Amino acid sequence: MKKKETRIIFVTGGIVSGIGKGISVATIGLLLKSRGLSIIPVKIDPYLNKDAGTMNPYQHGEVFVTEDGAETDLDIGHYERFIGLNLKKSSNFTTGSVYDQVLRLERQGDFLGKTIQIIPHITGEIKRRIENVARENHADVVIVEIGGTVGDIEAEPFLETARQMLREYGSDRVAFMHVVKIDYIFPSDEAKTKPIQQSVMLLRERGIQPDFLIVRCKRPLTKENSEKISLFTNVPPAHVVEALDVKTIYEVPINFKKARLDDAIMTRLELKPKKRDLQEWTRAVRKMRRAKKTIPVALVGKYTEHDDAYLSVEESITIAAGSLGVKAEIVHVDSEHDDVRKKLNCVKAIVVPGGFGKRGIEGKIEAIKIARTKNIPFLGLCLGLQMAVIEFARNACGLKGAQSTEFNAKTPHPVIDLLAEQKAVKDLGGTMRLGGWKAKLRKGSLVSKLYGSSRVIERHRHRYEVNPEYHETLEKNGMVFSGVAVADARLAEFIELPSHPFFVATQAHPEFTSRFLRPHPLFVGLLEAALKTRRRS
Repeated sequence: MKKKETRIIFVTGGIVSGIGKGISVATIGLLLKSRGLSIIPVKIDPYLNKDAGTMNPYQHGEVFVTEDGAETDLDIGHYERFIGLNLKKSSNFTTGSVYDQVLRLERQGDFLGKTIQIIPHITGEIKRRIENVARENHADVVIVEIGGTVGDIEAEPFLETARQMLREYGSDRVAFMHVVKIDYIFPSDEAKTKPIQQSVMLLRERGIQPDFLIVRCKRPLTKENSEKISLFTNVPPAHVVEALDVKTIYEVPINFKKARLDDAIMTRLELKPKKRDLQEWTRAVRKMRRAKKTIPVALVGKYTEHDDAYLSVEESITIAAGSLGVKAEIVHVDSEHDDVRKKLNCVKAIVVPGGFGKRGIEGKIEAIKIARTKNIPFLGLCLGLQMAVIEFARNACGLKGAQSTEFNAKTPHPVIDLLAEQKAVKDLGGTMRLGGWKAKLRKGSLVSKLYGSSRVIERHRHRYEVNPEYHETLEKNGMVFSGVAVADARLAEFIELPSHPFFVATQAHPEFTSRFLRPHPLFVGLLEAALKTRRRS
């Protein structure tokens, strides 16, 4: 990294986790990009897992997949949706991956017998990764989000690295932004700034003085609040930025623009000011906010009680609805415990997302049967495609007991199975299809019309496939394989039912390529179909 050119913004959080650091990074990235700067965000996760791939959605939300096949933290999804970038594996790393690399180097003798320590070896590896991301992307600004909160023991090496980089690159090249929340005491609802003060004190103990404070609040900060926060934290009043609760996260860039945060950052880092261009974003937000009509869309899964488990799917639905000038009311349907038929009684569209494991499978199959037989617009994602194939095989093809060998190895009709060559692989990770795969779309199919192309690239995260031995039977009964993998035509990528108003499923995860300014065509198509059926009903 050319130290005299690239700037670094470290974003930390205080008081509680889940405070909004990811949205703050995504927003800053968008604002600086709108000023003509080259931006690359990095998310550092302080846990010991090597990546997010094996983590339970109940604990950590969804696993977001990049085009190069990395299983990452969900904040990478926020970055991509806001900034409009296709990020790589290098934009997300963990404590586990850092320690793993340092220990590998030590075993190889790269440290020439030295004693390996947190400082300088672990911090040196963290610094190397940040610098490499900047260099590879020719970035003007690298925005580094340090996960967790200040005071967490896991975050210490990352904060120390940030302190070292400030010392090495200078205060005109490195800035610190701290995301905090103002507390409201029950029952008086009086605003308290003391937790903010103490959070900043913890940061100072690590040799870091924040340059900016992003203050989460449910009502505007008073002048007294701002002055008090500034006095006790040594952050200039103009750099204490209120982050009010909003109806949609896509309003945050507009609010930060009004606060002139991007101007302040550019001045602080001595970046040449360029005219801001947020017109398209502002128009899209305005259209979303003015929407009156509501479309109830069912999301049928087994993690529906966790807000972040299907984050990208929900955002894709919301974004697509906003682009059409309507609101999506997402109806969460627990496929394991809910009365599926009853909960789907009033919805106008059904989405069955991806997942792993047997739990809740029959509820998903029941939801798909309802969508197919009641002509309710349906979109299946990854496992949703597999469940659609099973439902169709059982109820339209007469293949009693059809199932996936993932759930029943002795099924009489393994319509979903591992390919023969996959079965020989013992390492489960070796059988996964991960990252971007090219698909060839059938001419005249609905998906080719939606995409407006005959070739597409979508991201994958799955192991099982539609069994090629059953393709002919499924097609004879009306299912169209409207897309197959370019690399191997045996791999079904898209299916559809031409006799249905909208019945489409994909083996991929299109939710990972949806952007606020570029809603995904499959989600847009689903909601357009729902609007048409709504008018007819």
